[in-house]
Amino acid sequence: MVVFGASGDLTARKLIPALEELAANGQLPSAFGLVGVARTEMSDDDFRRRVSEAVVEPSPAWESIVTGFRYVTGEYGEAATFERLGDVLRELDRERGTSGNRLYYLATVPTVFATIAAALGEHGLSRPPTDGAFVRVVVEKPFGHDLASAQELDAQLHTVFDEEQIYRIDHYLGKETVQNVLALRFANSIFEPIWNRRYVDHVQITVAESLGVGHRGGFYEQAGAMRDIVQNHVLQVLALTLMEPPATIDAQGIRDEKVKALRAVDVLGTDEVAANVIRGQYDDGWVEGTPVPAYRHEEGVARDSRTETYVAMRVTVDNWRWAGVPFYVRTGKRLPKRVTEVAMTFHAVPHLPFAAGHARGLDRNALVLRIQPDEGVTLRFGAKVPGQAFRVRTVSMDFSYGAAFLEETPDAYERLLLDAMVGDPTLFIRTDEVEQAWRIVQPLLAAWANDDAPLSHYPAGSWGPKEADGLLEREGRTWRKP
Repeated sequence: MVVFGASGDLTARKLIPALEELAANGQLPSAFGLVGVARTEMSDDDFRRRVSEAVVEPSPAWESIVTGFRYVTGEYGEAATFERLGDVLRELDRERGTSGNRLYYLATVPTVFATIAAALGEHGLSRPPTDGAFVRVVVEKPFGHDLASAQELDAQLHTVFDEEQIYRIDHYLGKETVQNVLALRFANSIFEPIWNRRYVDHVQITVAESLGVGHRGGFYEQAGAMRDIVQNHVLQVLALTLMEPPATIDAQGIRDEKVKALRAVDVLGTDEVAANVIRGQYDDGWVEGTPVPAYRHEEGVARDSRTETYVAMRVTVDNWRWAGVPFYVRTGKRLPKRVTEVAMTFHAVPHLPFAAGHARGLDRNALVLRIQPDEGVTLRFGAKVPGQAFRVRTVSMDFSYGAAFLEETPDAYERLLLDAMVGDPTLFIRTDEVEQAWRIVQPLLAAWANDDAPLSHYPAGSWGPKEADGLLEREGRTWRKP
């Protein structure tokens, strides 16, 4: 495995701990080698020390593997870097028995993805050196900055790699509870018959964070919530919720249906954006009892910034299953709590035979898939309140992952790295998925670039700007409070 950007934060926080867990669980072969590539000057021993420091309690298996890790210092566009990398890979084939298998991980800034890919091709490192070996490349998000740049990057990668070699990663798809959307729908006969417009009134998808941008202000000024969260995480969860049952639960079956689902999403015209999409930015406020600054006062952020830290959208779907059902999605920073969930609210019963005062605590039935942090499923339905009077109110039936399963849930990167090594692309994103996701958000980005839609503000610690409430209130609905 070759990690470009090996001196960076992603490598230390996510990739190295994930690899250590795989080693501790016996899922890394003894014939495994890691090569770090970055511009930071380091020796092999320096790199091994840095890798060791990234793991709190290393297992004996990990300590044994680390001794063979290597490091290459150099610029990503220089021939000398890749000549040295080729030499190191051949040495590892001889010393560690890696048999010519290569997994390249692009953990750098996106602007050098194409540069690295081109250099790998120029130096003969993009194809297996021996029969029966594999070469794959994992590409981190964001995959492009808009539709045109995503298509350009895709074309550049395909001049060097085949589509079967390219693994576009979105760590949300590695979460067990995201995958459980498939299990809940397609392994249970009680849910699939009601997963459609006949029974569902509307769906809400929430991806909320209590944290601000921290030290990532410079990055966030270029990305914003639309590019950072909506174009990838939110639309992937939406696709899993919308999709039809696949013929087979494999990479082609699942990814085919996800693409069909995204193609059914109505793409807004730029003149429709203001009425269906709310963008917001957090001001000063309080989160969990602590005062926090406004986005414009964060490090690396312009004092007159118009970058969105919050997005709420009303999405409609033009297909047989979901025609007429609105999907409301929202994501934001500095909201009251960290939570990701899909909440499906069902139609009201046609008639209540109880006296009006006896059903005041009764809401519509709802099915809530909790993706993080309290992973599980909640079913909300009406039940009689104990006592002489016949009063009905809503109660919850909860399933919790932590309580139901004794085994520890693997980290998303742990799952996805192993899938990339064994060549299972099911939880990675195909090129047509990426393009369709950009087609959905492109009109929104265009409208905002022309300042055709207002930027609302909300106090940090609130659930977003009041204008977002209007997306639902005009249709007689309200946002859930997770």
